[in-house]
Amino acid sequence: MAKQERYLETTREFYKKVALHPEPGLCCTTSPIWQLPGLQIPSRMLEMNYGCGTTVHPRDLANEPTVLYVGVGGGMELLQFSYFSRRKGAVIGIDPVEEMLQAAEDNLREAEALNSWFDADFVDLRRGDALNLPVDDASIDVAAQNCLFNIFKHEELVRALREMYRVLKPHGRLVMSDPISEDPIPEALRRDEELRAMCLSGVLPLRAYIDLITSVGFGTVEVRARRPYRILDPRHYDTPHRIYIESVEICAIKDPMPADGPCVFTGRTAIYFGDEAFFDDGKGHILLRNQPLAVCDKTAEALERLRRDDIFVSPSTYFYDGGGCC
Repeated sequence: MAKQERYLETTREFYKKVALHPEPGLCCTTSPIWQLPGLQIPSRMLEMNYGCGTTVHPRDLANEPTVLYVGVGGGMELLQFSYFSRRKGAVIGIDPVEEMLQAAEDNLREAEALNSWFDADFVDLRRGDALNLPVDDASIDVAAQNCLFNIFKHEELVRALREMYRVLKPHGRLVMSDPISEDPIPEALRRDEELRAMCLSGVLPLRAYIDLITSVGFGTVEVRARRPYRILDPRHYDTPHRIYIESVEICAIKDPMPADGPCVFTGRTAIYFGDEAFFDDGKGHILLRNQPLAVCDKTAEALERLRRDDIFVSPSTYFYDGGGCC
């Protein structure tokens, strides 16, 4: 078996084990569980919430979109997506591990008994993997993955991103939650297949992660949240230095690529406070006086280069919630 296939097989075996024997706390989810009216989540689903954030954002889910979720876990996000897309087969769940698919199916049947609005047929479970999605081209409105892509090595990660791009409709959204780290990861940890499967040693710096996303064609990227996640310390791991890991939530939109490169929103804001009613940069960006405007990094940098004393541009907050300049 090739090395690149071996670590993926280790990952499948790891998640087969935790599908059969759930491990609460296996992943330290740092986002609160959505408390939606009339939604009850089975306890076993919560125990199998193997993610590092959330990919369920109501503003992505208007008009009952067709949703693809890769790496089903216990099915919790499949259930949450179904809350917004209440029609047969509207939510497609993909996983290569038969035992995980069965656990998700069992949990969804329990959810059906707990929630009068939910029909398990809203969810279409399919065996497959992120590298070869069993999904038609341009058929998905919202695709999502939670704490999966960081497991992949570079070649497989690019392939998985290309697959997501392929199945999305124009202007469709890829919503992701993954660990990241700005600290160097020792090669011994990167080679540890189980630590990679546990979403600990495959982390990338945020900028490298974003660059890979835009390299496959996504024209807009939103950094929606960035939170503390884990510490890998020399007492417990094969590392000479402490490693700080964060979780990040990102939305990549299948917009056309702008001629001057992708629009990446990292939570920067511009405020014009001059004497006129507004400031027009002549490039399609109008700043109303004393009205904050979320700007992409390109626009933020262009405004800074003007060196005006009546425009403030904030640093990245790594929280973006829409309403931007582009």
